[in-house]
Amino acid sequence: MPTDAAAAPRSVRIAGAMTGLQGVAGLGYAAALALQSGQQHGPYDALGTAGYFALLSAGVIAASVGLLMGKRWARTPAVLVQLMLLGVAWYAFIDSGQHAAGIAVAAFCLAILVLLFSTHARAWAMGIGPYDPDGTGDSERR
Repeated sequence: MPTDAAAAPRSVRIAGAMTGLQGVAGLGYAAALALQSGQQHGPYDALGTAGYFALLSAGVIAASVGLLMGKRWARTPAVLVQLMLLGVAWYAFIDSGQHAAGIAVAAFCLAILVLLFSTHARAWAMGIGPYDPDGTGDSERR
């Protein structure tokens, strides 16, 4: 069973890179919360929330690196992250009235899900062929 990046289909590697962007955005949000914690007074602990988001974002980045390295275990956490973020997109669109943000987050998550559930990605995840690691159209049985 090959586990290097060349063995993973292109759709998996693209999904890994896109998931990595989500992890980096989460770390940026955590950093912004940490900076805000020094300016805010009251019962709200922004530093604790920042730590929580940093931990979650580290997990998302780990799944991203796993997908980029061709590790099959990373597909499930990446799918779960997308499903949870679709709930965030729903909230942004419906309850918060931030329609543009909701649509953007939902479109990004759906694109990753489509990539992770493509025919070649599913065959790769199950360790069966044929799948096309380079996207060239040359499928081979593994």
